[in-house]
Parts: sequence; C-alpha cells; structure tokens
Amino acid sequence: MRCIRTRGKKSDPHRNPDDPPRQRANKSRGRGTYENDRPPVVGMVGRETGWACFRVCLDTKEETIRGVVAGETAKEACIFTDENRSYLWLESEEEARTRHAIDHSEGWAEDRDGDGSREVHVNTIEGIWTSLRNRLRRFRGVHKDNLSGYVAMFELAFNHDRITPALLQRMCGV
Repeated sequence: MRCIRTRGKKSDPHRNPDDPPRQRANKSRGRGTYENDRPPVVGMVGRETGWACFRVCLDTKEETIRGVVAGETAKEACIFTDENRSYLWLESEEEARTRHAIDHSEGWAEDRDGDGSREVHVNTIEGIWTSLRNRLRRFRGVHKDNLSGYVAMFELAFNHDRITPALLQRMCGV
C-alpha cells in the first residue's frame, strides 16, 4: 500500500517562490575541486602488499598530487597511472620513481615486455574505487568536510581484515 496523502500534487505551486526546490546531485562537468563541492580523492595501492592509502585533496593540480604521492610512496617505487597530466612530474630527470602510464583510449592494459602478461594497468585501484563508492553510497551523500573521515574509515577497514589488540593500541596512541 502506498501513502498518497503525503505526496505533493504535480500542479501545486511551490510554497515559497524565493526558496526553489534543491537540485539533485552535482552535475557540473570537469574535474572536481574542494571549492566546487566535489573534492578529489587520491588513492594508491601496493601491488605486492595490497596496502592502500587514500587522501582527500583540495584539487588535482600537479603540486597537490606531487605532495601526496611523494609523501606516501617509496623513492624507488614504480608507479602505474593513467594519462592525467598531473603525473608528468614522475617522468622528470631528478625523480627516482618510474612511471608507466596506460592510455584508456587504446585499451585497459598493455603488455610492454611481450611476455603475454598485461602488467601495465590501473585495474587494482579502479576496483578499490568501486568499493569506496559503494561504501559511501549507503550514506546518500557525504558533506565535503566529513569526507576525509569516511575515507579514513574505509582505508582502515580495507587494510585491516581483523581488529586486533595491537591495532586498537595503535589507534588509541598507546
């Protein structure tokens, strides 16, 4: 049974013309920033360890990405990215990290050494993005000021299969 008494009729005007109904979702095009209410999340995952790290950023400029990636990865790390221009600093002469980029317009993965294994891909982090999106979906929208807390809880749950006394001690600072 549906309750039809509480629904507004389609022909009824809005009660207050100065207060229009809210728009559903943020449909602005382009990359998100903290200012346009779509804060980007930078994510990294180790292929061998499976350890993931996520950071909510103000924007996706090269300086911002550089600070996050350089702070969270080893100096000699091999980094797999997409073709975003924010990662071009990884190819500079003074940078010890190596970058392998995949162009998604040409395929989802590449076999660059000819051994039959498509080793250049970003599917590991793409799968984790799906898990994060599904985790946040149940909250039906998260305010940008609280997003970093939700992302941190997801990172904790992803990296730790079990809650152990040692983990609780580290969380409490003991």
